[in-house]
Amino acid sequence: MKLTGADIICECLLEQGVDTVFGYPGGAALNTYDALYKYSDKIRHILTAHEQGASHAADGYARSTGKTGVVITTSGPGATNIVTGIATANIDSIPVVAITANVNLDQLGRDSFQEVDIVNIVKPITKGSFLVKSVEELAPTIRRAFALANEGRKGPVLVDVPKDITAMTAEYEPQPPAKEEKAPIANPDVIGRVQELIRKSRRPMIYAGGGIIGAGACEEFKHFAELIDAPVCCSLMGLGCFPASHPLCVGNIGMHGGYETGMITAACDLILAVGARFSDRVAGDREKFGSQAKIVQLEIDKNEINKNVKVDEYVLGDAKLILNALTEGMEQQSHTVWLSKIEEWKHSLVPESLPRSEYPQPVEVIGAVNALKADDDIIATDVGQHQMWVAQHARIEVEKTLLTSGGMGTMGFGMGAAIGAQVSHPDRRVFLFTGDGSFHMNLNELVTLKSYNLPVVVIVMNNTVLGMVRQWQKLFYGNRFSQTDPHRATDFVALANAFGIEGMRIDTSEEIMPTLKKALSMNAPVVIDCRISPDANVLPMIPPGKTVNEIVTSM
Repeated sequence: MKLTGADIICECLLEQGVDTVFGYPGGAALNTYDALYKYSDKIRHILTAHEQGASHAADGYARSTGKTGVVITTSGPGATNIVTGIATANIDSIPVVAITANVNLDQLGRDSFQEVDIVNIVKPITKGSFLVKSVEELAPTIRRAFALANEGRKGPVLVDVPKDITAMTAEYEPQPPAKEEKAPIANPDVIGRVQELIRKSRRPMIYAGGGIIGAGACEEFKHFAELIDAPVCCSLMGLGCFPASHPLCVGNIGMHGGYETGMITAACDLILAVGARFSDRVAGDREKFGSQAKIVQLEIDKNEINKNVKVDEYVLGDAKLILNALTEGMEQQSHTVWLSKIEEWKHSLVPESLPRSEYPQPVEVIGAVNALKADDDIIATDVGQHQMWVAQHARIEVEKTLLTSGGMGTMGFGMGAAIGAQVSHPDRRVFLFTGDGSFHMNLNELVTLKSYNLPVVVIVMNNTVLGMVRQWQKLFYGNRFSQTDPHRATDFVALANAFGIEGMRIDTSEEIMPTLKKALSMNAPVVIDCRISPDANVLPMIPPGKTVNEIVTSM
């Protein structure tokens, strides 16, 4: 059958199982949006306040569902406004397909109104970016984009469609989506050697990353960890791949991880890195990181092998297949003495805390959310101190229930991610932890929460400063607080009310639980201005480039 390019876009989305897209219309995208009007009974479009919010919403949708997120924008600034969202998805390996409009083919390269070469702009931060030059290429290109986004190490792909392509017609034949193929183990001969290292180890540890979640391998990973009886230390992206309440779960590893995770790294004799890339926020001193141990990397992306930390062995392939291969023929291991020592470390260091009477403490707020939320409720964060407090103290029991910008550290990510999660999971509650700095970057999306009545509970950890940067200025810049005390007069309660949203405020510890309970009972979007101390610090902290031996426990 003959269809316009715009209709072909919609039909291809339906082919791929897409039922929700996020975006913002504009001149070059008018044909596509006209088609979306016709397909509105099959494809739900969520209109955000800004294209960056749409890109983060598509990302949050993908992180919370495991499906591919889709963002649609117009040309020029509409396209460039999603670059940060694409970069965020790319470094965290999140499958997103961006469909951008552009000027007509004969206007390309002429500095036409709202023309930009988005294909080349995003090449370094995508798995692929394609300009569609004929209507006949449109369907194959979109299909290729979805397949590429989910092939191997997942990530974003962009398809740029000139306006006249969406008006032309071509024959369209439906096709089933490409079946996702697990990347086979490229070097299966190494499996036996890794199993032997596990058998010989007396003090093993697992460094668990987001690749476990991306591979859908959480059950296999849990079985593997229990079989080899090893403590599990999670990267920021790995939180949720292993239940926080599990006896083998130690928690977050790295710069703001627990003292015990640093000590485990320094004392173990075997490190098994599963779907993790040895980020500088984990391996601060790459030469000393685990230098006393054998290091094994289980990884899907060959480019990550020996990139940051030199490893003794690696297995290349899909995490699920690797974990199944490693468990086959492996006997039950036991490391009682080692695990007992870790329990001692867990209780040997208590970070400083502020007097209870002065301000609500972040850990109290997060503890109250832990008590109120269901295990499959979702927490989204922005970036900064609040993000690290969540990583340290939130109870993340289920995969895909913590949505946070790990590699890019994108302030402004959280609101969009919360929107994507709530749209895709209307039966769950979504909490957004943000700071007053991050919130100022995405508060325009409150209009989206209200417009679609998305019952996200927004908790603003309001210390009136740019907390994480200020903390670094305390530690490394002699308390010279350059531009981190912004003296903003924003009244977040009044702001929420201006958007038609209920605003609440927490000034004391006693107000935390009743305020959160009231917010949850409303089943509507709520903004809570939680006043915390400007001197609250994220501790412990291993300074950049250092090891646990230089850990900071008080300031």
